[in-house]
Amino acid sequence: MGRYTGPTDRLSRREGVNLMLKGARSESGKLERRMYPPGMHNWRRGRTSDYGTRLREKQKVKRYYGVRDKQFMRYFRMAERQKGDTGAALLRILERRLDNVVYKLGFGESRAAARQTVTHGHIYVNGRRLNVPSYLMRVGDRISVKPSDKSKNLIRQRLEELGEPHVQNWLQLDMPKLEAEVIAMPTRDDVMIPVEEQLIVEFCGR
Repeated sequence: MGRYTGPTDRLSRREGVNLMLKGARSESGKLERRMYPPGMHNWRRGRTSDYGTRLREKQKVKRYYGVRDKQFMRYFRMAERQKGDTGAALLRILERRLDNVVYKLGFGESRAAARQTVTHGHIYVNGRRLNVPSYLMRVGDRISVKPSDKSKNLIRQRLEELGEPHVQNWLQLDMPKLEAEVIAMPTRDDVMIPVEEQLIVEFCGR
């Protein structure tokens, strides 16, 4: 199955939380006023089963980071092999994706825009062009914009439109140079949506 290309607000309404799939544009009150499941018969929905509750948490995180089922399960298996809380480890892995980092630096108004920015070759990692959005960043990795007027003007325009980003503590941004560095690993607190990761572990580990 290919990537979902339908209305993004529909996904947020289905999960009952603003997934910020449109970036800053999702902050408008229109979505919050319609935060009920899509479809003409949503009022008939009964009590969600335990299975359904766990599935919704998994779908929420999967859609928030823009990954597919196969990718998601690969990250889950990676998290299982790490020491400590598997759910928190899973979220930390997803936070390290290059497209997520580019989004959090303000180089893209949404994760979808950041993913496109990466695939179009506008982003360099450690001085080399990298067009793989799923690349997992490590401490010491440096991000820069392709040294061309087109790429730099594109990123500067986005930063002007979005305003100065509130960069999290594990990232360091030099706005004049359009460069950034990963100075620490992300923590569970860096995840920006409410999620009960233990339900995801129960669903994926069954």
